[in-house]
Amino acid sequence: MEVSSAELGHTAGNKLFDDDGRPKRHGTMWTASAHIITAVIGSGVLSLAWAIAQLGWVAGPAVMLLFSLVTYYTSALLADCYRSGDAASGKRNYTYMDAVNASLSGFKVQICGFLQYANIVGVAIGYTIAASISMLAIKRSNCFHKKGHGDPCNISSVPYMIIFGVAEIFFSQIPDFDQISWLSMLAAVMSFTYSAIGLALGIVQVVANGGIKGSLTGISIGVVTPMDKVWRSLQAFGDIAFAYSYSLILIEIQDTIRAPPPSEATVMKRATVVSVMVTTVFYMLCGCMGYAAFGDEAPGNLLTGFGFYEPFWLLDIANVAIVIHLVGAYQVFCQPLFAFVEKWAAQRWPDSPYITKEVEVSLSATRRYKLNLFRSTWRTAFVVVTTVVSMLLPFFNDVVGFLGALGFWPLTVYFPVEMYIVQKKVPRWSTRWVCLQMLSLGCLVISIAAAAGSIAGVVSDLKVYRPFKAY
Repeated sequence: MEVSSAELGHTAGNKLFDDDGRPKRHGTMWTASAHIITAVIGSGVLSLAWAIAQLGWVAGPAVMLLFSLVTYYTSALLADCYRSGDAASGKRNYTYMDAVNASLSGFKVQICGFLQYANIVGVAIGYTIAASISMLAIKRSNCFHKKGHGDPCNISSVPYMIIFGVAEIFFSQIPDFDQISWLSMLAAVMSFTYSAIGLALGIVQVVANGGIKGSLTGISIGVVTPMDKVWRSLQAFGDIAFAYSYSLILIEIQDTIRAPPPSEATVMKRATVVSVMVTTVFYMLCGCMGYAAFGDEAPGNLLTGFGFYEPFWLLDIANVAIVIHLVGAYQVFCQPLFAFVEKWAAQRWPDSPYITKEVEVSLSATRRYKLNLFRSTWRTAFVVVTTVVSMLLPFFNDVVGFLGALGFWPLTVYFPVEMYIVQKKVPRWSTRWVCLQMLSLGCLVISIAAAAGSIAGVVSDLKVYRPFKAY
C-alpha cells in the first residue's frame, strides 16, 4: 500500500527514508544500466550468429536494429508509468503489475501478471540450460584438446545443471533487488568479457578464412527445405526478440533509483539509451562477426557450438565468464517473482510466524542477515523445480526463441503502449494513437510467427531427444 509523505510526517525529509516510507534508494543511471545490461546481454547474444545465418546480411542486421528501436521506444513509454500522475511526486508503482493495475482494468492485470511471471520462470529455465551448456563446453573443450577434434567427447549436462542450481539456491537468499547491484556489476563485466572473446575469435576466423562468409538472404534452400527455411527464419526472430527482452523487470529496476531530482523516469530513460546502444553495438559485432566467420554453418551457440576449438584456454575463460554472468542474470530476472510471492503470502497469512518472522543472523561484526524461513524454503523450491525442468528440456535455441516470442509483444509492446495511452490521455484515433496501435499490431504478428517457428523447432528436437542422455 502506498503511503504519502504527508501521512508519514516524521519520515518525510528523513535521510534514511524516501517519500513513501521505504529505506532510501541509492540507484543511479549507472547501476540501472548495469542491471539492464546484466539482464539483456545474456545467453541471447550467443545465438545471434545463428539467427543472422537464417536471415542473411540484409534482413539479419535490419531485424536486430528494428528490435533495438522498438525496445528503446517502448521502454521509454514504460518508464513514464513508474509514477502515476506527477513524474516527480506521484504515487509510485513498485512492480510491472502495479503499473498495469494503476492504468488498466483488473482482467488485464491478471493476464499481465501471468505472462510476466511465466516468462520469468521460462528465463530461469533458459539460463540454467545456457549455464550448463557453457560448463559442459569447458569440459568438452579440454577433452577435444587432449583427444583430438574427432573424439565425440559425449558428456551429460545434468551434473552441471545441478551445480548451477546449488549456486542459485545460495544467491537467491539475497533478500531484494537493491542488494544485488554488486552482483549485477560483476555480471555486466563478465558479459563484456565473453562477448569480446567471441568477437575476437570471429575476427581471427574471418582472417584465417581469407574473407567474409555468408550471403544476402541467409541459409539457402537446398541446404535446408523451403519449410525449414521458413521455420528457422521465424525462430531467428524469436531469438533476437529474446536477446532484447528486459521490459518485464524495468519497473523493478527503476524502483532502485534514488528519489528526484531528476525524476526516476528521466534517469531510467538515460539508462535505457546507454544500455540499448551498448547492447546493440555488441550484438551487431558478435552476431555479424560470427556469421562472417562461419556463414551458413554458424553454430546455435557461438562459444559452445564448437565452431572454435582453439585456443582452448581462451574458450574456457569465455565460458567461465558466461556462467558467472548467468548467475547474476538469473537473480536480476527472478527477484521480482520472489518479491511478488513473498508479498502475496504475507498478505494472505499475516499472523503466520513461518511467513513473516525474521531472525537476525550475525555474519560479521558489522553485517547482519535477516533470515526468513518462508523466503528460504520457497526460493530454494523454485530453483530446484526450474533446474529439474531444465534437465528435461535442454534445447537452447528453441527454448530461447519461444521465450522471446512469448514475452515480446505483451510485455515489451502491448502493455507499455496501453498504459502510456491511458496515462498521457492520448485521444482515440489521433495520429499518435493510430501509430501506437500499428506498432503494437505489427509486433503481435512478429511474436505469433516467431512462437510458431520455435514450437516447430521444439517438436523437431523432441523426435530425437532422450532425457538425461549424454550428448
